Amino acid sequence: MEVPVKKLHPAAKLPVYATAEAAGADLCACLPEAVTIAPGETKMIPTGLAVEIPRGYVGLVFGRSGLALKRDLAPANKVGVIDSDYRGELKTAIHNHGSQTQVIEPGERIAQLVLVPYLTAQFLETDTLSDTQRGTGGFGSTGTR
Repeated sequence: MEVPVKKLHPAAKLPVYATAEAAGADLCACLPEAVTIAPGETKMIPTGLAVEIPRGYVGLVFGRSGLALKRDLAPANKVGVIDSDYRGELKTAIHNHGSQTQVIEPGERIAQLVLVPYLTAQFLETDTLSDTQRGTGGFGSTGTR
């Protein structure tokens, strides 16, 4: 699949898959200088890119496991949703969950973009729903083992 990507800044880097089997393409910080994120703080990090996601697909922006594990940095909203009709700059709100100040460097890989097909639904109001074995059992209702 070809996805048009517009560089909004000359230093922006196109999304890149780290391996041939990677599901997510790395998104890089497009910054004029390093950004410091204090413990408990969230900062918006631009990528300098706009994308034309194909109709019928959504771009999901996930954190990078290395940043979360080694530096306690992850997207503030956990998963970003980029609709196919959005043409603005891709940005990621990065939150510092740790106790140490962290620095995001220009060009650093900050998140990953996964393209996923989706279906739209027509939601119909009703007074009844079909019965299931689980029924209305909520969180933890199916056990732990």
